[in-house]
Amino acid sequence: MRPFLISVLLLASTSAMAACPTLLDRNVQTLDERTQSLCDYAGKVLLVVNTASQCGYTPQYDGLEALFRKYRDRGLVVLGFPMNDFGGQEPGTNKEISQFCVNEYAIDFPMFAKSALKANPLYGDLARASGGQAPRWNFHKYLVDRRGSRVQSFGTRVEPNDAKLVNAIERLLEEESQ
Repeated sequence: MRPFLISVLLLASTSAMAACPTLLDRNVQTLDERTQSLCDYAGKVLLVVNTASQCGYTPQYDGLEALFRKYRDRGLVVLGFPMNDFGGQEPGTNKEISQFCVNEYAIDFPMFAKSALKANPLYGDLARASGGQAPRWNFHKYLVDRRGSRVQSFGTRVEPNDAKLVNAIERLLEEESQ
């Protein structure tokens, strides 16, 4: 009985690993410096956003949090990646960024350690998967389907409550929940 159980457990763990889309098959650091596997978000619709605390678009945090709260029970997860690439508008440490997000915007969605755009391999993969659309400024958004196979790009000026983005989120949540 024991060899059978071990075989079943090994097969199950292999299946779980295989279920992680290549796009998400990586570890990243959270703002509190824990290692997080993006595979933990496999099967979710993801909105990946490069953020900054001192940008004219920083108030988009409110809309991103509203989207997360509205749709998380249906499978949407917003993932925030602070970056200082554009205008030096994210100068803080991870701890300062975390405090800012919680104190100013009550952010509850996952936030990751500050990184540089070109040094973050996820962003290169997202740009390629969306047809080469790399962020040109803060608060660029990538919408990723549950399988990690389709990526849509939304520029900085597309607000979180923009009908184009909301409709795309709802379509992915609806089509993939059937």
